[in-house]
Amino acid sequence: MPHADTTNFSSTSKAEAYAQLLSNLEALVHDTRFWPTNTANTSSLLWHLYHSLPAPSSSVNWAGFYVASPSDPNELLLGPFMGKVACQVIKVGKGVCGAVAERRETVLVGDVEAFPGHIACDGESRSEIVVPIVVGEKCVGVIDIDCAEMNGFDEEDKKGLEAVAKLLAGSCDW
Repeated sequence: MPHADTTNFSSTSKAEAYAQLLSNLEALVHDTRFWPTNTANTSSLLWHLYHSLPAPSSSVNWAGFYVASPSDPNELLLGPFMGKVACQVIKVGKGVCGAVAERRETVLVGDVEAFPGHIACDGESRSEIVVPIVVGEKCVGVIDIDCAEMNGFDEEDKKGLEAVAKLLAGSCDW
């Protein structure tokens, strides 16, 4: 059973940190397919990963999930996260999370003020990356990471988070 020490990141690069996160996450999801458990642990791992890195990564102020509503296919519901209280319901097609759920492709936003229809759950957020979790043809949820600095994310984040999404898509009963 993985220990709480899995949140201790000692990597010297972002790529190494994501590799460590994926290794730890594989061990954590091995024993359960319950998506709330796996996404809760993933939120914690992501939070600690970002805060172990230099700026702008250390300025991440929200790391979590929105999941497809079981009762309304046009809604995403707040899932496990680390950070300030957040929006509870996001309509598919609205804001960054809703756009990602609709398109089923990652969106990296360097300046949230420049994204048409951005939903500001935390007014301190300046940049955002949202990655879809896709099972078959359906978006079952999104990984949403916010940063208090502009241009807080790059292609390394996109690559790492897409690997996390792929792992969760195949290791959870959505």
